[in-house]
Amino acid sequence: MTDVALVFRLGLLCRVPASPPPVIRVSHLRKHFGAHAVVQDVSFELAVGETLVLLGPSGCGKTTLLKMLNRLIEPDGGSVEINGRDVRQQPAETLRRGMGYVIQQVGLLPHYTVAENIGVVPRLLGHAPAAIAARTEALLTRLHLPPARYAGQLPQQLSGGQQQRVGLARALAADPPIVLMDEPFGALDPITRAGIRREFRELEELRSKTVVLVTHDVAEAFELADRILLLNAGRVQQLGTPRELLFRPANDFVRYFFAAERLALQLRTLTLDDVFDNEFLHDANPHTTVHEALETLTGTAVGTTGRFSVAQLMAAFGAALQREEDAWKR
Repeated sequence: MTDVALVFRLGLLCRVPASPPPVIRVSHLRKHFGAHAVVQDVSFELAVGETLVLLGPSGCGKTTLLKMLNRLIEPDGGSVEINGRDVRQQPAETLRRGMGYVIQQVGLLPHYTVAENIGVVPRLLGHAPAAIAARTEALLTRLHLPPARYAGQLPQQLSGGQQQRVGLARALAADPPIVLMDEPFGALDPITRAGIRREFRELEELRSKTVVLVTHDVAEAFELADRILLLNAGRVQQLGTPRELLFRPANDFVRYFFAAERLALQLRTLTLDDVFDNEFLHDANPHTTVHEALETLTGTAVGTTGRFSVAQLMAAFGAALQREEDAWKR
């Protein structure tokens, strides 16, 4: 083998595999309503299985931006690509059938049973009745709605939390790779909302989905997001992980936006791995947040927390915060 051929073959062997293209690519998206600029030059990319939360004050453009992803609203400029294809290259109805969509008002058809509501999109796509029935039963079971009890009920017979679970099941029924959610838990009381969020986070069905979720609830954003897109007046203020926005704010708006809930967010963001050495963790999950560990130590939740007390946890938490502040100043 010649030297040139050997070098070429080694180059092929050492080549780093190309990263997969983004599932969603938004480029310089713009939208005006009359003279009012609602979305201004917004760009981002999302990978498979990533959850992006659109966050910001009322009127900042969150819902408008979400609706441009599935063409419920058409942009004035810029582009949206799904798996490398411009969304304008296919009929809007076809595009939407390939995405799950959950809204605050749920939007269940009042004269359809729970099972019929869940099966709407699969029926439109021509799925076999037996497959639809099996999928409906599986989703209801995973969402803690026993099919024998709930499949035949009408929406008005359900509580708000149960209706929201059915809305989520309907969005997942056709197994779409992308799920869009517009304030999905906003109409629920705080206790129900917290429970549904926990179920959402732990739902196996969503772990392979690419999710874009709109909320005005900061705690909800930090609990559910892989990354947060913080908007103000239609412009991106910062795009990053919850930790980056909290400890590395890009500007004063970002810093002040989280100021009122800063301590609570710090407790929910830092993990045991951030605050303790391994010797303290023992059998505790290093990914447990400080907030979750406190709930366990004070008896409000069940779990294992390692070999430390509340006082030791809070002292370590304070030291970790100081390290984060020192790193930010550098």
